[in-house]
Amino acid sequence: MKPSKQQKRTRMTRLLMKIVLVIVSTAVVVYFMPRGDEFGYKYELNRPWNYGLLIANTKFPIQKNDSTLRKEQESLKRNFQPYYNVDASVKDSMLSRLYHQAANEWQGQNSAMYVHHIAVLLDTIYRRGVISVDDYTRMTDEEHHRSIRVVNNNVATSVPLSQVFSLRSAYRYIMTQDTAKYSRLVLQQFNVNELIQQNLFYDHLKSEEELESRLQGISSYNGFVQAGQKIVDRGETVTDEVYDVLRSYEKDYERHNISEANIPYKVIGEVVFVLVIFVLLITYLSLFRADYFENPRSVTLLFALPVFMCIVASLMVSHKVLNVFMLPCCLVPIVIRVFMDSRTAFMFHCAMVLIISLMLTGSYEFVIMQLVAGMVAIQTLRELSQRSQIVRTAFIIFLVYVIFYTGYSLHHENDAKMDFWMYICFSVNCVLLLFTYPLLWMLEKAFGFVSDVTLVELSNVHNTLLQRMSETAPGTFQHSMQVANLSAEVANKIGAKAQLVRTGALYHDIGKMERPVFFTENQTGFSPHKHLSAMKSAEVIIDHVKNGLILADKNHIPEAIKRFISTHHGTGKAKYFYITYKNEHPDEEIDEAAFTYPGPNPSTKEEAILMMCDAVEAASRSLPEYTEEAINQLVEKIIDSQVAEGFFGNSSITFKDIAIAKAVLKDKLKTIYHTRISYPELNNEE
Repeated sequence: MKPSKQQKRTRMTRLLMKIVLVIVSTAVVVYFMPRGDEFGYKYELNRPWNYGLLIANTKFPIQKNDSTLRKEQESLKRNFQPYYNVDASVKDSMLSRLYHQAANEWQGQNSAMYVHHIAVLLDTIYRRGVISVDDYTRMTDEEHHRSIRVVNNNVATSVPLSQVFSLRSAYRYIMTQDTAKYSRLVLQQFNVNELIQQNLFYDHLKSEEELESRLQGISSYNGFVQAGQKIVDRGETVTDEVYDVLRSYEKDYERHNISEANIPYKVIGEVVFVLVIFVLLITYLSLFRADYFENPRSVTLLFALPVFMCIVASLMVSHKVLNVFMLPCCLVPIVIRVFMDSRTAFMFHCAMVLIISLMLTGSYEFVIMQLVAGMVAIQTLRELSQRSQIVRTAFIIFLVYVIFYTGYSLHHENDAKMDFWMYICFSVNCVLLLFTYPLLWMLEKAFGFVSDVTLVELSNVHNTLLQRMSETAPGTFQHSMQVANLSAEVANKIGAKAQLVRTGALYHDIGKMERPVFFTENQTGFSPHKHLSAMKSAEVIIDHVKNGLILADKNHIPEAIKRFISTHHGTGKAKYFYITYKNEHPDEEIDEAAFTYPGPNPSTKEEAILMMCDAVEAASRSLPEYTEEAINQLVEKIIDSQVAEGFFGNSSITFKDIAIAKAVLKDKLKTIYHTRISYPELNNEE
């Protein structure tokens, strides 16, 4: 049979949706990915190297660190000899002044001897040179120079700074020479301090040019590392020398990778890698969970969660913020497991971990640890019905991280040293996992999902709506409780969601609260249908579905529960009144729509289970006797008629599941309606 145009259009729409989903997800992830110009390794001085053996890919120079360069510059400055120019006229001027004063002012005894003595000392001082007190203090105390270059007649001569005089030291020199022969008091009368002046003047321009030239001549490199040479291995301590090599390798790596010519190849590689992973996910959903494609919210959540986590990981790696092990990757499989199923949760978790690993250097450890943690998260949180389960799961995941990392480190390290920073990262990771609970609530509101916690809260019989039903329609309430128990038992046997179908069963007949007396289970011997026509009675009965949906909307019941209200009768008929009307009007053409429920038919296993249990439980109340044969015949008749009418054609329930459901219902009804044995009476003998 050839597919119709509508079917072809539907297939094309789904195919287009898959293509768009893959392209958009790939584009977003690749856009945020680091472009590969980051080194990727994290290392600290005097800490162990946490990665595997690192080999140099290319030849690169070893750059000196800032401290080494600073020391070399300071050493050069200390050994540098600043240039000073000699002013020869100062000496001649001061000697002329000495002789002039001696001829005019100093005519006493021995004055000629003192003048000669002073002239000889002045000659020595000016030959060695005199500089200012400020220059002398700066060079000795601040710059720690040892010598200077004295320029005289364009000839520079190196002179130790200790041989040069300052104005003060020159005065002391004259006053302290041969004090036994020359009295200090007499020397003071000759105004020696006026005869001492600076004759060496700092050549700022020449000195600065020379110093700058020598500073630029200091090499920034300290040898080379050859291609293929070992840099560091796992467990080795990052010493000063290794640190300099790693820093040089990082700069060389970034310098080569920042080239614009390399970027297109990196982007193409990233696109291919991510595209293949997303195509595999789409293929998995098409083969095993095609029902998720029918719900746009489900498929959106499935791809939005891992894409979001990949973006966060990209930003952490690109900006070197915190540690990627702090990222709560297990949050994704937990959320998908709660709202969907374990296999899908693990598949998307694996895909997310592989994509994040592309952003990391030495990602083997990350991949192994996250895959193990993801499996543990899925297994420990099979059903989320209590808040404490999130805390327990987070604690178990923390223990798994700690145990796995400790074993992994002991296996690879050369000694028993552990990087305790990693344990802090694991702690932060698991604390962030505790935010899964409020996140589930937000996702429920945004995507219309229902978690087990919400279902448990809704199934509480003290809930306002259920409490009201127990008071206004006690028979319907008891019927709903019975159907809930039967449905949960069947769901457990065939692997469906027991808590979901149980909660749906409790609410499936809430519409009967509007007119409870029109339903048999709430009547006490009087039926108002006696005063209504069969068509009007059918309208009242069918309206309980519409009234139930209205009540559900007013009380903010989730969409998943409202589906049970609208599908528990499917598109079946109110048969009692339909047959009655047909018998009363044998020659009249009947408007079957007036006797048909609005539907739709069940689309999931859980909805199909509720339809079976609801019909069987209601019909069982009309049995004249509860024998094994009667119960078996009733169950077979009810469910076979539902199958024959095609109520389960759109659901994922199988014939095997239906057979199991029949067996469970038969056993349960026999237990519920069992007949007590008759107790013998005591014979009274006189």
